[in-house]
Amino acid sequence: MVNTVIHLDPAVMGGTPVFAGTRVPIATLIDYLEGGESIDDFLDGFPSVRREQVIGFLEEVKERTLAAA
Repeated sequence: MVNTVIHLDPAVMGGTPVFAGTRVPIATLIDYLEGGESIDDFLDGFPSVRREQVIGFLEEVKERTLAAA
């Protein structure tokens, strides 16, 4: 799933992990959520990111976190 959600390429944002097909860093979503903003707020600010990408990323993080516990 991550490969369809996250894109890493040195030619795009210096290799910063971004949502696939965009130049929006994954870290931006995390910053929004840490700041108390909603997923909808994030999507409103970055319309090139699809809701499915955000949910896919969060599901992958959840799975990896629970597997490591």
